[in-house]
Amino acid sequence: MGEPPYVISGDPERLDLAWIHKVISTDTYWAEGRSRERSDRAIEHSLCYGVYHSSGRQLGIARVVTDRVTFAWLCDVYIDPEARGDGIGKRLVAHVLDDLDRMGLRRVLLATQGAEEFYRRFDFAEVDDDSSTWMAKRWPGRT
Repeated sequence: MGEPPYVISGDPERLDLAWIHKVISTDTYWAEGRSRERSDRAIEHSLCYGVYHSSGRQLGIARVVTDRVTFAWLCDVYIDPEARGDGIGKRLVAHVLDDLDRMGLRRVLLATQGAEEFYRRFDFAEVDDDSSTWMAKRWPGRT
C-alpha cells in the first residue's frame, strides 16, 4: 500500500485563497456569500490547515480561531466534493485536533448542522440547544 495521494499542511503559504473563497462562499450553509476580503482576513487571523493532492491542488480546508493556550473554535471545515468518501475529512480533523491537543488547550468548540455524528467520533458533545448543534471537546484537568 503506497502513500496517500494527498498531504495535510498548516503552511499558510500553500493555501489557495481563491479556491477557499469560492467553495466556502458558494458551497456551504454557514458562509454563503462571504466576500473575498472577509474570507482572506479570516484566514489571515486564523490557524489554517489545507489538504493538497499530490498534484498540488487544494482539496480541503479547516480553519481554527484560537488563543493557542486555552480555547479554539474549529470552523470552515470543507472537503472538495470530488474528494469526499476517502476519509480525507476524518484525517484532516484528526490532524487538527492532534495539533490543538499539543498546544494544551482546555476546549475546542464548533457548530454544525448535520455533521453531529461525524464530530462525535472525535469526542465532541452537544453543549446547548440552538438551531445549530454546539459541541465541545474538553481535555480533563486543564484550566
